[in-house]
Amino acid sequence: MGAATAPSAPAAVGLTDNLVSALCYLPLPFAGLVVAIVFLVLAPYSQNRAIRFHAFQSIFLHVAAIVIYAVWHFIAAFSGFLLFFLTPLIWLGFFVLFLLLMIKAYQNQRLVLPIIGPMAEKQAGA
Repeated sequence: MGAATAPSAPAAVGLTDNLVSALCYLPLPFAGLVVAIVFLVLAPYSQNRAIRFHAFQSIFLHVAAIVIYAVWHFIAAFSGFLLFFLTPLIWLGFFVLFLLLMIKAYQNQRLVLPIIGPMAEKQAGA
């Protein structure tokens, strides 16, 4: 019969820089935050300034969303239930922002957000 061949090694699975940058902005609760932190730790992604920028901007945006969520609910608890009805609109706004950032990052474009964008650039060394 035929000669036995050694199984071929699987092809190296590498993610492109633009895909990694886009994944940092996953709009799922805490998923983007975790992914951004993971890419800041994993080499070779942690060495790429563009990826570091997107990861830091995503982390800062997630933290801002969490803080806004906490403050919003604190205010709503003491001011009435009307503010609770506006909560879905705020989250829709964050969702759209994360999608926009994800699309821009995938297109190798950098959308620098006010306040947190310059902080991310400084942390990324970009």
